[in-house]
Amino acid sequence: MTDEVAPTDRPDLYEGLLTTRAIRRYLPDDIPETDLNDLLFAATRAPSGHNRQPFRFLVVRRSAATAEVRAVLTRGYQAAWASSRDEPATDDTSRKARMARTMSHFVDHIGEAPVIVFACLDQQVRHADLSAGASVFPACQNLLLAARALGYGGVMTNWHQVVEDELSPLLGLPDHVTIAATIPLGRPVGGHGAVRRLPLPQLVFEDRWGESAPWAADPPGTRYTGG
Repeated sequence: MTDEVAPTDRPDLYEGLLTTRAIRRYLPDDIPETDLNDLLFAATRAPSGHNRQPFRFLVVRRSAATAEVRAVLTRGYQAAWASSRDEPATDDTSRKARMARTMSHFVDHIGEAPVIVFACLDQQVRHADLSAGASVFPACQNLLLAARALGYGGVMTNWHQVVEDELSPLLGLPDHVTIAATIPLGRPVGGHGAVRRLPLPQLVFEDRWGESAPWAADPPGTRYTGG
């Protein structure tokens, strides 16, 4: 498994699950409508409570008509990140410094993402409840995995909440529709690849809480969040 995967490579399902990164930096390339159709079709195949599909996707592309939406969203993300914004020295190459720079770039430029998808919950659909994200978030994950397969990338976020009162009328959302997640999409700067996570034995127990599962072990070469 390599750290970087070329956009033209289409991973099998398991490889895609292991190598789909949160992508926060995008090339300026537009996403063709045929690819958008494929991405959203995959998203809508996700399971939901009672199979009622209360999720709806509002796709915002770059245009003069969407400039205000993108400006409001950028302002909201900058406000959400403001208390954590840290500008490390340019010669600081630590993981913490790299992430800080990535996040600052992300919030300052989210409005420039080729496509912004608002994953919404239609509360008029029976049994729909935003507290039960199980009816929305699997569709979001399907979208991100489909993006990985087609050479794109994105990240599921919720900082739209800072400016949702402004966004809702700009997007024409009725009162019974709530934004559950905001997902920018585009061709990644860099690429997907092996992710860092906690060791499997720290996350999986057997029979009782805290009891180790003797069969739970990471594959050789796994990289960890603390590494």
